[in-house]
Amino acid sequence: MKQWITKSGYKITRVLSGRSNVFLLSDGVRNTLVDTSVSRLWNKLQKRLDNLGVQSIDYLILTHAHFDHAANARRIKEKYHSKVVIHRDEVNYLTNGDNVLPGGTMFFTRPILNIIGKRLFYFFRYEPCKPDLVVETQYDCKEFEDNLFLIHTPGHTAGSMSFIVDDEIAIVGDTLFGVFKWSVFPPYAVDTKSMVKSWGKLLATNCTVFLPSHGSSVNRDSVQKDYDKRISTIK
Repeated sequence: MKQWITKSGYKITRVLSGRSNVFLLSDGVRNTLVDTSVSRLWNKLQKRLDNLGVQSIDYLILTHAHFDHAANARRIKEKYHSKVVIHRDEVNYLTNGDNVLPGGTMFFTRPILNIIGKRLFYFFRYEPCKPDLVVETQYDCKEFEDNLFLIHTPGHTAGSMSFIVDDEIAIVGDTLFGVFKWSVFPPYAVDTKSMVKSWGKLLATNCTVFLPSHGSSVNRDSVQKDYDKRISTIK
């Protein structure tokens, strides 16, 4: 399990990778989980958390309510007594176990969604979960940790959020991808213009490492390069 440690000593562990990354933030006392992956990986997720000695999770932050991020939210809440955090625009999807259907952003993803998108996303419905904390534009996480905050980074979905740790590392969900060497542009999004603008929000922080939900970590230069390339076309 890969780990990152910030200047203040926050430890970020990638608990699951592959289908969808799951990150655990710990200061040695409190635990915060970011996303949950798909339902079929629930047993694996539990085992990984057990191996880390995690007995309770104070907060579960959902970057958005798609099935590969929120499918195990109810189980996490019940087993680890977690408070579930999500953006206001994602609440209805989470409480119904539903998925917002994004659009394809690339030549090979557009036909997939046009042909089977609605059927596919209906098939991936998950156990509904009631959130405990609803975020709007930005949320300073002093309630449970210092030097942490959530920002609204719409684009992939309307209520996508990113988690800023120590103004050094950003856990960004699907706001950007770490799969393609030549680009951080996700293959699916409801609003590509908003998504590029959200990259600008992330670059306005001092973060140098960006941890997406798919693929590997992304450095600041890669985000800046793609942002500079695309921002002039959407103004």
